[in-house]
Amino acid sequence: MTSAPETRFSFGQRLILAIVPRVVWVLLRFVALTWRFEVLAEEGVTPVLYGQKTGGEIYCFWHQCVLPCAVYFRHTHAVILISRSFDGELITRTLRLFGFDAVRGSSSRAGREGLLGLKRVLESNTPAIFTADGPRGPIYQTKMGPIKLAQVTGAPIGAFHLQPERAWVVNSWDRFLIPMPFTRIVVSWARYTRVPTELSAQEFEAARLELNAAIERARLRALEHLKQERVSS
Repeated sequence: MTSAPETRFSFGQRLILAIVPRVVWVLLRFVALTWRFEVLAEEGVTPVLYGQKTGGEIYCFWHQCVLPCAVYFRHTHAVILISRSFDGELITRTLRLFGFDAVRGSSSRAGREGLLGLKRVLESNTPAIFTADGPRGPIYQTKMGPIKLAQVTGAPIGAFHLQPERAWVVNSWDRFLIPMPFTRIVVSWARYTRVPTELSAQEFEAARLELNAAIERARLRALEHLKQERVSS
């Protein structure tokens, strides 16, 4: 699972790719030692706990909580679908330092190669992860990729959200979260989405909406638990 060719990027971008992932990795490793994770789960859901390995399942979360997810799920060695853009390359190189791998593609456009790569990942009993509204939004709106992958593999889709009690919020499309040192982070799980292999177009959209609602329930429950204000799209 290779990175994008270096020739696609300018000299300045290549310099950023050489430096930034290592800086982020070092800083995040030290800051993450001060974080405290608290797990919530809807009734009937068995959550993945910190440090726990898991098998061939699909997991989805919103793009804004990539940083705490990189720490919480690093022992799973999951594979993530990431776009071929410069931002995607930056994220890929950073996540690989935490023990993840990536297949490159899109969950919405020209994503066949990426989805086939994730299908092979699941067949090897390794979890596959989607930033469900990535790489460019709109925020809190699930793309079709997770549903397509679940349809062809039969794998269940786990929905979760990680919400820091105290965080810096970047002024970006996804309201990217940077948890502060010594903060509590709520790991909120919603019920799994299961997708039949045979779906009409209407049923396919219904499955997407079901997954979307599950991730949003996880997010809103975490906000409620922390007594934080809800922010809609």
